[in-house]
Amino acid sequence: MERPKVTEADIAYYNAGAKTVTTPSSVLISSSPYLNNATLRELIAQEMLRRNGPDVSITANIPQVFEIMASLENMPRIAQLFEEEKKRQPEFRDWLNERDLFDIKGEDVAHCAPGTLGAKMHDFIVNSGFNIDLLYQGMKVDSDLSFFFKQSALTHDVEHMVTGFGPNHGGEIALIVANQHAHAKYFVPELAMFFNRFGTFLRTKALLKNALHYPEAAIMLYDAEYWGITQGRNWKYPLRLVNWKKHLDKPIPQIREELGMYPVIPDGLFDHTNALVDEGVMAGEKDLPYVAKEAAE
Repeated sequence: MERPKVTEADIAYYNAGAKTVTTPSSVLISSSPYLNNATLRELIAQEMLRRNGPDVSITANIPQVFEIMASLENMPRIAQLFEEEKKRQPEFRDWLNERDLFDIKGEDVAHCAPGTLGAKMHDFIVNSGFNIDLLYQGMKVDSDLSFFFKQSALTHDVEHMVTGFGPNHGGEIALIVANQHAHAKYFVPELAMFFNRFGTFLRTKALLKNALHYPEAAIMLYDAEYWGITQGRNWKYPLRLVNWKKHLDKPIPQIREELGMYPVIPDGLFDHTNALVDEGVMAGEKDLPYVAKEAAE
């Protein structure tokens, strides 16, 4: 069967009213600072279109993309939005005024009873091999903005624990989407999109890459997005505004009830979803571990 081809008539229809813009510039230039950044263009194209492989990990270019996108932000405008939202949203104001970094160590939660958030944190710190200080290590926190960046990195894994989302391929996307919808409900649009920008990159690169190369993973991500949307829109306020130190001695079900984290995904739903983007699975060398399941009713 011959593939369908886009015709000149199609192109004309979708470009109706477009005007050709000329420039005296001798280099590529556009009205978007993101498009104008050659390194960002290359990284985004690569991460959205490539297959996974052992030579470059899935997370390899996250710090570079984050750094470039942050460098293109209008930080004085973001600081202004912070001040405006502090007057409007009490949880946001209290979170920034407390400036209580979640820089806990294993010994800080060794006393916590089984079933509590603190016990889960202790197990994670001592046994997982991961570091909760996953970005901006050594950063000096001396402003609302620097606190936001540092605290967001320190509490990422806590959000996995209390929501039930991850850390795994499906859980990461569910958590991103949950946060994005919570931000959109709570903050003014301009600030919500500041919080959501980088997550949007992570979400869209996963969606397109999976649609191109890993169809089972693509279907799974539809489930993950549904769970994230459904739970995130029920949160009482965005989880980034929670002082988790005040919840360490509480059982996780109690925390979920207090903060509106429902519905909670069935245990193990996304536990093996990393294998869906594993080239060994796609080559038939491993079993496919996931069958799309019905989400919450």
